[in-house]
Amino acid sequence: MLLSNLDIIIIISFFGVSILIGLYAAKKSGKSTKNFFLSGRNMPWWLLGVSMVATTFAADTPGLVAGIVRSDGVAGNWVWWSFLLTGMLTVFFYAKLWRKSNITTDLEFYELRYTGKSAAFLRGFRALYLGVFFNIVIMATVCLAAIKIGHVMFGFSAFQTLGIAAVVTVIYSGLGGLRGVILTDFIQFIIAMVGSVWACIYIIQLPEIGGLDQLFLQPEVASKTSLFPDFYQPEVFIPLFLVPLAVQWWSVWYPGAEPGGGGYIVQRMLAAKNEKHAVKASLFFTITHYAIRPWPWILIGLASIVVYPTLSQLSEAFPQLSSQYIKDDLSYAAMLQFLPSGLLGLVATSLIAAFMSTISTHLNWGSSYVVNDFYARFIDPNASEKKQVRVGRFTTVSLMILAALLALVLEEAKEAFDLLLQIGAGTGLLFILRWFWMKINPYSEIAAMLSSFIIAFVFFIHDKLNWNMWEFLSHEKLIIGVILTSIAWISVSFLTNPSKKQHIDKFKTLVFDGKKPWHNIKYQSLAFFVGIIAVYALLFLIGNLIYKDYFWAAICLFLVSASGFILAKVWRKVS
Repeated sequence: MLLSNLDIIIIISFFGVSILIGLYAAKKSGKSTKNFFLSGRNMPWWLLGVSMVATTFAADTPGLVAGIVRSDGVAGNWVWWSFLLTGMLTVFFYAKLWRKSNITTDLEFYELRYTGKSAAFLRGFRALYLGVFFNIVIMATVCLAAIKIGHVMFGFSAFQTLGIAAVVTVIYSGLGGLRGVILTDFIQFIIAMVGSVWACIYIIQLPEIGGLDQLFLQPEVASKTSLFPDFYQPEVFIPLFLVPLAVQWWSVWYPGAEPGGGGYIVQRMLAAKNEKHAVKASLFFTITHYAIRPWPWILIGLASIVVYPTLSQLSEAFPQLSSQYIKDDLSYAAMLQFLPSGLLGLVATSLIAAFMSTISTHLNWGSSYVVNDFYARFIDPNASEKKQVRVGRFTTVSLMILAALLALVLEEAKEAFDLLLQIGAGTGLLFILRWFWMKINPYSEIAAMLSSFIIAFVFFIHDKLNWNMWEFLSHEKLIIGVILTSIAWISVSFLTNPSKKQHIDKFKTLVFDGKKPWHNIKYQSLAFFVGIIAVYALLFLIGNLIYKDYFWAAICLFLVSASGFILAKVWRKVS
């Protein structure tokens, strides 16, 4: 693609604004770890909610969704749409609990909930396991998308792309801490949404596409527009719909969709002014993430089928791109080459913004684990606040370098997505129950973590080395992982002693205000189910309007209105 002077000015201006925000937030963020990692715990819900959405709008997300649409159709998105149930569970059962805990990171929960050396070990180990290893894998997938976009849009090599984008991201996130990240997220989210919607409208009107009506008349596109998989084809229905909705959402730990909340989602809740702001922020995120944002990516994915029906045609369009990167997720970036000057710069900026938003959050989140839950807890407990901030900034730079190096050996976003799902298989139920079932202890968590990792590692090596010992499909491997891991940690829970009663009572008093844990379950459950109906109905309302199926759109509108009314009635009971 050829960038005009206007395109270049838009991109450079965005870089400049991001760095200025980092400099603006640096003074406050550098005073203490509370400011650097939690922005002083005084952030409003709308800013935190936008930040959550911006973080999950990664550079690899449009490509991932477009790739799913090309391979499995629109219905293939149930593999992540199912996590809406996880999100609603977090909103109405756990958001208040996290904010009441008043901790700095979700890993600090381990010594709040459990006692002894095993709790301390678990906290320290998870700080490195999640904050370094897991975090680097996630960031590497985002960097992989940036590499593909950088080559397609700018002709950059992998090193050039990562060098430019990573340096700017490290500067503002390292200087400004979470405050700088959240403020930049707000601008990045606006740019990203405007860019993706505008690009979608322009691409759909291209002569090659001919508008929505003409697009949906194409046989190869029409076969992929259904919102649900064919229920008469078990080989399609089971992995794409049944397993995600019946098993995956509650059993799998996945960044941004952790059962019960975790990671950077909890970090935003902990930074909220109070519990009400934490609940509102997580609800705003859940609605926007699942119902509003996906459709531009879906439509561009469908349009790419017309222009690039096969991977070989994608390869022909970009002959200088390494064959390892020619996957379905390249289609989104490939379609952007048709954009005109100005719009191309805006969309390029939106993708850069998506990359920087996600990476900056993961850098701040990962460094918070390393500093708060490892360095200050085990290495130098007496370290001053300013020294901890310096260690955090050093960790930020180190994580970015390691993620960039790993990105050079990955091939496709979906591959990493499946691997992360498998690693987290079976641990989700533990994270849901540990607040309420007091038999769960540090050894339960250690058993779950080790079991899921070992099972995922065995499957990964088996596939990479092409062993012929067994043949399992992805969803079958997921179910095996869930069953074996669940058996392991539940057994360990019964075979070991729970934490001391005095410590558990103190924990209950803090997060449940001395009330019974399930005292409000009637209203929470109602809000949970009604919220799920509302968001899915809104998702399908938008889809049916795009498809011009006004009968089903009217039904979806009624469901959105009715469920929204009920939710408003019970809001005070649950927020």
